[in-house]
Amino acid sequence: MSSSGPIEMGGLAARRIEFDDHAALQEQFHSSMWSDGLPVVPPTPTAVATSLDWALLDAEHLIGVEPVRGRAVTAEKVAINSVMAGCLPMHFPVVVTAVTAMLAEPFLLHGATASTGGCGVLVIVNGPIRNEVGMNATFNAVGPSDRASTCIGRAVRLVLGNLLEIRPGEADRSTLGHPGKISFCIAEDEENTPWESLASERLGDPHASAVTVMSAMGPRQIMNEWTTDPAEILDTYVAEMQANMRNFSIWAGNYAIVVPPQLRAHFDAAGWSKADVRNYVFEAARVRRSEWADVGKANAVAGKGDREYAALTEPDDLLVIAAGGPAGGFGAVIPPWLGTKSRAVTVPVGACIDC
Repeated sequence: MSSSGPIEMGGLAARRIEFDDHAALQEQFHSSMWSDGLPVVPPTPTAVATSLDWALLDAEHLIGVEPVRGRAVTAEKVAINSVMAGCLPMHFPVVVTAVTAMLAEPFLLHGATASTGGCGVLVIVNGPIRNEVGMNATFNAVGPSDRASTCIGRAVRLVLGNLLEIRPGEADRSTLGHPGKISFCIAEDEENTPWESLASERLGDPHASAVTVMSAMGPRQIMNEWTTDPAEILDTYVAEMQANMRNFSIWAGNYAIVVPPQLRAHFDAAGWSKADVRNYVFEAARVRRSEWADVGKANAVAGKGDREYAALTEPDDLLVIAAGGPAGGFGAVIPPWLGTKSRAVTVPVGACIDC
């Protein structure tokens, strides 16, 4: 990876390339496969150094090591890609935390990103840092909702491509992929729900800023405006999970569900907590292998039709996320890539695993 610009900054080790023409810079980055196909922000030494300063990290700081190929990931290289993605310096600590979480062995980064299955990295942000960087957890929460979410998610993708060569046709062997592979970052709407935040549940600290990463397929939107019964609302989510188990992967793992305010109001009125939601879904989200015959997979039943498969190995596998615009009985199910292999990882902002 390279940085561009004439400014000399001490402590940076990346190779320098200087450009007098913005168009030439963009063409160099595209032809070198340093981009995701979109224009990049020039990673000048000043911009990279400012991001490092914001996170209080030295350029050579080791963020982590990719477990399979043993590749070291340094703060300078991540900062370069963060700038390229359009991140402001204040976004950089979130990017660092997401990369730290991905490098944790339970996430199985190489398997998830090299698979033909084509998953993206879902990044979920909790805690005060959401508001500090300007993340929006309401309208269009699972889409391009704000600058911070889009750029942070994109930075993760550029890090994968430029530092670990996880590019289409190289380490990335995805058959189809999905748009979340460009950017897949959301914040939780902690202010508008009595529910405990995802990070608080997973870390035990209600005040921590944290990032959760999950190897995720594309979101599958659901709608149920015809009931106020929490169980019936969850039956709609469960049906989408069961469809995924029939049509894509039967294996249990970390599913995520996104619950917007209109549906959350019914859970709140009935006194349902996130734990109640997880327990209900754990019991209900199951299919029998015989159901594969209904979707063209009869040859895979193989005399095991009575065998039952659960979407979750335990209730805590379900990531329940409060997010979305204020109106509409919509929600989303975000299925896992291969839940038996890749596990969601939550890391507090500022934590370091391998250093």
